[in-house]
Amino acid sequence: MHIDMDAFFASVEQLDDPSLRGRPVIVGGSSERGVVSAASYEARRYGVRSAMPTVTARRLCPHGVFVSGRRHRYAEVSRMVMAVLHDFSPVVEQASVDEAYLDATGLERLFGPVDEMAQRLKGRVREATGGLTCSVGLAPVKFLAKIASDVNKPDGVFILPPEDVAAFLATLPVGRIPGVGKRMLESLDLLGVRTAGDVLRHPVSFWERRFGKGGLVLYDRARGIDPRPLEPWTPPKSESAEVTLAADTADRAVLRRWLLAQAERVGGSLRRQGLAGRTITLKVKYADFRQLTRSRTLPEPVSATQTIFEEAWALLEALDLEAKVRLVGLGVSHFGGERQMSLPIGGMPRRDDTRRERLDATLDRLRARFGAGAVMRGDLVDFGDE
Repeated sequence: MHIDMDAFFASVEQLDDPSLRGRPVIVGGSSERGVVSAASYEARRYGVRSAMPTVTARRLCPHGVFVSGRRHRYAEVSRMVMAVLHDFSPVVEQASVDEAYLDATGLERLFGPVDEMAQRLKGRVREATGGLTCSVGLAPVKFLAKIASDVNKPDGVFILPPEDVAAFLATLPVGRIPGVGKRMLESLDLLGVRTAGDVLRHPVSFWERRFGKGGLVLYDRARGIDPRPLEPWTPPKSESAEVTLAADTADRAVLRRWLLAQAERVGGSLRRQGLAGRTITLKVKYADFRQLTRSRTLPEPVSATQTIFEEAWALLEALDLEAKVRLVGLGVSHFGGERQMSLPIGGMPRRDDTRRERLDATLDRLRARFGAGAVMRGDLVDFGDE
């Protein structure tokens, strides 16, 4: 079973602000240089889509409501949804903040036939979130369940029993198969392959020669085969944040404040998950789109915002900026437990470790209670993070 929240970010905005309901809401596109993170179904009617440049979205939907987005709020609602799914089934694989796979094996004994099961799950999600809808797809394997959840969006259910798989795939546009990217699709089009059924006109050896391992996967999926098991949640390998600046700049004071803002996001996320990492990575993209990264590995894992920022800032200070900067970001990886003590390269503990941890804990509690923007560090007052 695949569960996909409907226009998740935009729907959360409409849920929290009733004045936005029924209006075209576009999330993540407040900056002219940014891209759209999500679009409500009202906005989609005008052709607005995720990953679209903001300037294009504004041209297509000039009367749309553009909001910068609230990552902490989306994560909060996501946790509500995942809690419902974990109560429903013992095996849940969270695929992203707004979608998950669920093992429905044997659940008929608890919740009735699969159609009733799906409706009951949708009702629980709606109740837990205060009104958000999701779409559900049920199928024998993961990739088919994901496709199925998209068939009757929004707020729909589509059930694909095993005996109907072959007929379903025979007419399924080949581009709908997960893993078929733009380049592969162009090659398939040149071969006259329009549907998953068309793939089966050639033997598996043909596809392996054409696309290597990707060809083997394509052939299997055209036959409805997907050996991947559900994989319950595991901690992420890294946590990162980045921002595309409103204007290219080489002003280190401006870059410093943006870097601190990203450290706030990353540090807060790490602490909410009980994670700490040893490697701090800086990411810089120049105005001409050249990109570079620099990393530093610490003796002990950290999650303190100030420590993450200081290490990333030291990496940036060491750079001889070759041009104006378009994007700046940072990441933390090599997680090693929940120890949050901040250590410099030499391994000597900083005197203010305890103070930093207490400050972070206080800020985290206040933000959890009053909202992400309720309290901020002095350097970020009157400074937007989105």
